[in-house]
Parts: sequence; structure tokens; C-alpha cells
Amino acid sequence: MIDDVLAPDVPKTPVPGAELTVVDGIAVARLYGEPLFAMPTDLYIPPDALEVFLEAFEGPLDLLLYLIRRQNFNILDIPLASVTRQYLAYVEQIRKTNLELASDYLLMAAMLIEIKSRMLLPPKKTADGEEAEDPRAELVRRLIEYEQMKLAAARIDALPVIGRDFLRAQVTIEQSIVTRFPDVDADELRAAWADILKRATLNKHHMITREQLSVREHMSIVLRALQGRRFAMFEELFDASRGSQVLVVTFIALLELARERLLEITQAEAFAPIYVRLAYSPA
Repeated sequence: MIDDVLAPDVPKTPVPGAELTVVDGIAVARLYGEPLFAMPTDLYIPPDALEVFLEAFEGPLDLLLYLIRRQNFNILDIPLASVTRQYLAYVEQIRKTNLELASDYLLMAAMLIEIKSRMLLPPKKTADGEEAEDPRAELVRRLIEYEQMKLAAARIDALPVIGRDFLRAQVTIEQSIVTRFPDVDADELRAAWADILKRATLNKHHMITREQLSVREHMSIVLRALQGRRFAMFEELFDASRGSQVLVVTFIALLELARERLLEITQAEAFAPIYVRLAYSPA
């Protein structure tokens, strides 16, 4: 059933008392929303209103390549008489309807006729005494290059294209609101330790003593110092008045506790103070 507007001056043929749902099944068309039950006798359709294009070519080389491939001709040995005859028949068809489009094809037709004329003449040798090049060589080169580009374009067009072959997935991920502290770099930890040693040298005493120091004992001391506190500054865990030996053992105890994941060494941002707190293990 045709639902298009046929012509603005076509008379309407309404049926009095008929409902749209009933007459819509037998109407041949609809004109401005009204059913049309008979084709108008004064309707004029131009002769060129409907055109059927069986083959569409993108240029003279495309047509010439189509004629060669359709008949399985060897592109390196083109039978110009047969191909030119078919080519001119197609050009004659499009010349009747589109003279501007036919001009490009007529130029290729003249080239084919010229090549065929040169092949009928006796070949002339070059100044070096060598055989002259085949008159079809330049045309063959252009056809091979055009076919390679056409195949490459077809392969590119076959690749998946976003919006045509697939759509980009969009997933919304809720960001965690838990503040994540940056990891403490080893160089910053070393710099903090060097600063503690530097301050320890300012409280150096000239008293020689021998003291048995235990890493496990100082691990317990550090854990007790952190017990019940959210965090402590790195420098607060060291007693500079007890000498560098105690500082070394305390530092080793801190590293051992960090290795065993019993405490965490954090830093709010780069170059910020370093804090130590007991490791949190969920139940």
C-alpha cells in the first residue's frame, strides 16, 4: 500500500459515511492523510522519473578493470579489441543521459583506441637498438595500482568501526571515599633516619658502657608505645639521649615490625612527616 503524497493537485475522493479503519484496507493510497480509492486519470509521471542503475563505477579505470575481471582476461595481456568494444558500448549508454559524466570515460576510450592503433603498426626500435615497450604497459601499470588501492580500501572498510559494528561500553564505577595514604619511599625513610642520627650526635656523652641490647625487647617497647594511640610521629619512637646503639636497635625493631605487618609506616603526602601506627587487621 502506498502512503506517499502523489501530487498536490490530485482531487480527493472521499466516501461519505465510511470509517477510516474500514476504508484504509481498500484504499490504494493516502493523500494528505485522506484515503484515495482510485488512481487519478490526469496524473503525469515524467519518463525519467524512475531510473535503474545496474552497475555503478567510480571512474574509467573502475569500468575497465570490471570488464577485464568479469571475463577473466589476463591483465598483463589485455585483448584491447574486445575490451574497447564493450567499453564504448557502456560509454554510449551514459552519453545519452549524462554527457558531463561521459566526458571522463571518452578520454579513456580515446586512449584505448590509440593503444590499439599503435599495436597494429610495426614496432619501432629505440635508439639503443632494443625492442620498444609494449603500448599497453602504461595502462597495465595504472590498472594494477588502481586494483591494489581498491583492495586496500576494501580491507580497511572491513575493519570494525565504532558506531557501525560495535559500540563503546560505558561503565560507572563508584570511587572509594576511604583516604589512601601514599606509600613511604625508601629514600624518605633513609633521610628521616639520617636526621635522627644527626640529632643523636648532638647529645653524645663520653661515657663508655657495655649494654646488652635485644631487638625483640625493643619491638615490644615500640608496640607498647603505640598501644592506644592512633599514630605516632616517626621521631617520637627514638630516645636520642640513650646513644646511637639504642637508636640503631630501635630502627631495626621498627623495620622488623613493618616486615611482619604488625605496624604501618604512612605519610600524608610527599615530603610530609612520617607517622607510625599499629597495623589494622579486619576481623
